[in-house]
Amino acid sequence: MSKIALVDDDRNILTSVSMTLEAEGFEVETYNDGQAALDAFNKKLPDMAVLDIKMPRMDGMDLLQRLRQKTQMPVIFLTSKDDEIDEVLGLRMGADDYVKKPFSQRLLVERIRALLRRQEAISGDVVATTTENKMMERGNLRMDPLRHSVSWKGQDVSLTVTEFLLLQALAQRPGFVKSRDQLMDVAYDDQVYVDDRTIDSHIKRLRKKMRSADTEFAAIETLYGIGYRYNEE
Repeated sequence: MSKIALVDDDRNILTSVSMTLEAEGFEVETYNDGQAALDAFNKKLPDMAVLDIKMPRMDGMDLLQRLRQKTQMPVIFLTSKDDEIDEVLGLRMGADDYVKKPFSQRLLVERIRALLRRQEAISGDVVATTTENKMMERGNLRMDPLRHSVSWKGQDVSLTVTEFLLLQALAQRPGFVKSRDQLMDVAYDDQVYVDDRTIDSHIKRLRKKMRSADTEFAAIETLYGIGYRYNEE
């Protein structure tokens, strides 16, 4: 049973969403501000967190930033209906996905299940060797899907579930272009719609993390209007 942390200052949302998630078989922990959630996470992490952005004491952005200092646990943001800045900023800070308020609880459940499936696909105890789970080396890059580990020039790089899947998809075929639609299919289930800026935001953060290991990292090339390509160095 996966444990989901739901963090929102709206008690109606906490009550209704937690009831829905529990009915779907999840174990749910609820918190009405970011600081209370952080205090609990410092003792034991859930399997995933769903965070509102605007909260008292500590908002969702600040909570996410603190979480990313210690864990790549999957995170979904709940964003304001028309606030694109929140969505883009949240993704660039390391959120895996976002859902706009007001939202369908069924949609949120689908996003949660999709993200957990992606997490299991790259970190589960898979025995059979497949293209998706075998060790991959591309020049300075080394990826181990079974351990969810990435290193560049021998230096470990910590990636979220989404970032890992995007890098893996690009690096599997160096020199070949992947369109944004193809990358969406890799990182998200078919029933989960995301737009171009979601993929772009994840790629920007992925590049930033790789450049933290090597300031000259340039293996991911943008082909404007087309997509992205991994160039083996």
